[in-house]
Amino acid sequence: MSPEGTDPVRGVNASAGGDAERGDGVRAPESREARLARLLKRARELPEVPGVYLMKDSDGEVIYVGKALRLPDRVSSYFVPSADLGVKKQPMLDVVADFDIIECETEWEALLTENRLVKDLKPPPRYNVRLKDDKTFPYLVVTQREDYPRVYVTRDPRGVSAGPYALNARIFGPFANAGALREAVTLLQRAFKFRTCSLDIVHGDERNRLFRPCLLHAINQCTAPCAERIGTEAYRQDVDRFVRFISGKRSAMLRELRGEMERASAALEFERAAALRDQIRSLEKLNDRASIDDGYQPEAEVAYAHPRESCEALAKVLGLDRPARFVEAIDIAHLQGNETVGSKVCFMDGRPFKDEYRRFKVRTVANDDYSAIREVVSRRYRDAAMGHELFPDVVMIDGGQGQLNAAMEVFADTPFKPATLVSLAKKEELVHVLGVSEPLRLPRNNKGLKLLQAARDEAHRFAQAYHHTLRRKRTLGDEV
Repeated sequence: MSPEGTDPVRGVNASAGGDAERGDGVRAPESREARLARLLKRARELPEVPGVYLMKDSDGEVIYVGKALRLPDRVSSYFVPSADLGVKKQPMLDVVADFDIIECETEWEALLTENRLVKDLKPPPRYNVRLKDDKTFPYLVVTQREDYPRVYVTRDPRGVSAGPYALNARIFGPFANAGALREAVTLLQRAFKFRTCSLDIVHGDERNRLFRPCLLHAINQCTAPCAERIGTEAYRQDVDRFVRFISGKRSAMLRELRGEMERASAALEFERAAALRDQIRSLEKLNDRASIDDGYQPEAEVAYAHPRESCEALAKVLGLDRPARFVEAIDIAHLQGNETVGSKVCFMDGRPFKDEYRRFKVRTVANDDYSAIREVVSRRYRDAAMGHELFPDVVMIDGGQGQLNAAMEVFADTPFKPATLVSLAKKEELVHVLGVSEPLRLPRNNKGLKLLQAARDEAHRFAQAYHHTLRRKRTLGDEV
């Protein structure tokens, strides 16, 4: 028997607070300070798990629904004396009298639960984002009519822009938080390795054999169906597991995967058993967070303090319909025309991805930056220009309008062109965008600009390092 006033499921006081009982049996009004102190004490005693919280007024009506990575941290932040909830939510502290919680296993489950409760309970829009116009909010779509189904986020799942493959697709949503949805998809992609690109991939197409997979394959977040590195049946099994995972509980999916792994091992299918083992480990680590004990490099983290926000900010500045996850930067280095070299660095999800760094010794020109840029860009993107690989989300050239024009000349007569080609000029830090007459002058604290600056500086460092290496070899008389 649970204590009086305690919810046996959640283990927290679920009765509506409000007034304190006097000795004569009449409940005295509870002051605002006493009410918030009572709620703060309860919030700090909540279980340290992900979940959803429901704020209630004195009548027991739900007035706000939210989600949390750790319930005590998020819920208690509302009731501390210094809380500043913003113009929209601050007045809620005058009416909230109680709260309930729903514990979840993962952030992803909390996101889905929050979404469902907002639609079912329809809390007043005074404090909440209300889903009254479904086309305004994002959906998660899993196609079904393709050889290799794709997973993507869209605000118009049934519209003309969705294409023929959206027919009979599995659609989840709408969701209230587009950023949280995209981040959850990125996390789950690490485990299920589904594709999120817009390529039309037909199994058995001869072009697949020559296609170069994108960076998601290089970091083991996609099984590269574009190059047929995986069969259709095995790929569909991964996608089916993903759909079942977001439709149910993580614990049930993990039990199922462990059973499949044991059966594969017993049947001596060791490669499949190893793949299932890796998938289980990825699912178990979905909520892991890096800490200072993980050996991170402070000097490398300073410029990338908010990588996801930087990717989203850059996409907003450039008018992209999704975060700029893959950014490549190109720079040229020489000294009076001697030992001219080029560099290409890659930033993935706002951080350097050094496996995709490349350096080029310029062969065709000496003291001509524009010609050197044309050569390096041509050598780096010739496969993409012929449709044999995908371009990054953003290609950035170190320089001004002249350098940008030189890079674009490479693609003048090619069937495919980069979706977004920009240059970043030093001193005034102007962003030149192909097709835009005036350069963009962004605030110095803009996170998108900081991402471009970090990529530009890294490309410059990498090019200079290669240039100095060649100069030393020439000076010492060594062969290059």
